Amino acid sequence: MKGLGTIGILGANGMLGTDLAACCRASQMDVLGADLPQVDITRPDQLRQIVSASSFIINCAAYTNVDRAETEEDLATRINGHAVGTLGKLAAEAGIPVIHISTDFVFDGKLDRPYIETDRPHPINAYGRSKLEGERQLADSGCRYCIIRIQWTYGRAGINFVRKILEAARVRPALRVVEDQVGSPTATVEVAGALCRILQRDVFPEGIYHLAAEGFASRFEMARFLCQTKGIDVPIEPCKTADFPAPAQRPLNSRFSCEKILSILGQKMRPWQDPLRDYLEML
Repeated sequence: MKGLGTIGILGANGMLGTDLAACCRASQMDVLGADLPQVDITRPDQLRQIVSASSFIINCAAYTNVDRAETEEDLATRINGHAVGTLGKLAAEAGIPVIHISTDFVFDGKLDRPYIETDRPHPINAYGRSKLEGERQLADSGCRYCIIRIQWTYGRAGINFVRKILEAARVRPALRVVEDQVGSPTATVEVAGALCRILQRDVFPEGIYHLAAEGFASRFEMARFLCQTKGIDVPIEPCKTADFPAPAQRPLNSRFSCEKILSILGQKMRPWQDPLRDYLEML
């Protein structure tokens, strides 16, 4: 997209936002980063300030505590749903496009194949419902939008599954990790790179897209890869999600078909093992 101007990144201090801001700056883009406490996306006046100062918006801001959302669904919906709708309306008034980051949790995980973008969403927890509401309100806002659903992310900033497993493996005599949740471990630096390539295209890709690393693994297989790669000798036992009751249900199948976005990017995402190996070397 020629003459991008200023890229406004909401949630710029989060896991994806941190890598995205760095990637955009490395590509010589002008970045306006916004995050709490200075900018609260549930405040329309603060959103308007960012929109008015930007030529393009990427929304990485979100309420992401999946279990707590079960008792804070109103708050999650304000952040993940209504604020996104307001952002879309403000962007429509300003005539600027929006890329919005969504999630595999809009699906129930019951399909026996990878999800495609036209599959009907059916979230099974409050977090998923709040993210789906954001998708719907953005689509209804009248702005030019691109929704990118991602999954199983890890990065330099924030807490993630990788860090949790490695910390547990160093202090516990053995681990039990679920083997019936399957998806694609995806590095936020890889997502950031894909977003930068999208920004550098001549045409804005409107619609919904799935984006994840190539290949699939269970959480158990991922944990085993982590410990083997880091040389941590700890027994890991596979178990079922039902063995670990939690306030929020998780989709068991988070596999994405990414064919649609690959036609936009012009190249495949890396197999999930390679970026994860790079990340482990950095830790």
